[in-house]
Amino acid sequence: MAMSQPPSNPVKTASLEKPVIYAVDDEVMILELIAVVLEPLGYRVLTFPDPAQAFKSFVSHPQRPALIITDYAMHSLTGMELIEKCRAVEPEQKILLASGTVGEEIYAHSPVKPDRFLAKPFKTQDLAALVRELVGR
Repeated sequence: MAMSQPPSNPVKTASLEKPVIYAVDDEVMILELIAVVLEPLGYRVLTFPDPAQAFKSFVSHPQRPALIITDYAMHSLTGMELIEKCRAVEPEQKILLASGTVGEEIYAHSPVKPDRFLAKPFKTQDLAALVRELVGR
């Protein structure tokens, strides 16, 4: 019986990989919820309770995430500061801002805006729908 050869076309294998989503929130329960909702839908969710750690990972990996879902109110950086830092590195980065403390007015006059906004508490189907809209799958 012949051994199967690894695929010779790396583009094909890359397309089969799950889209990576960064979830950034200082509330661990929210991170767990995002992972529980999105992983069964075919996404790979990397969770970060610290936005500085998320940014460090963002700049150190050559492969950018398909989407960043970030909370607004966090200890070391706000979600808007994280968005600004990420967009300075990758202007086309898709980002979903979620918040229970502020609304869309927080970035109304900002030169850098998230692609979408999700108010907390959110319905899991609303999260899934926005992720599908932004990433596909």
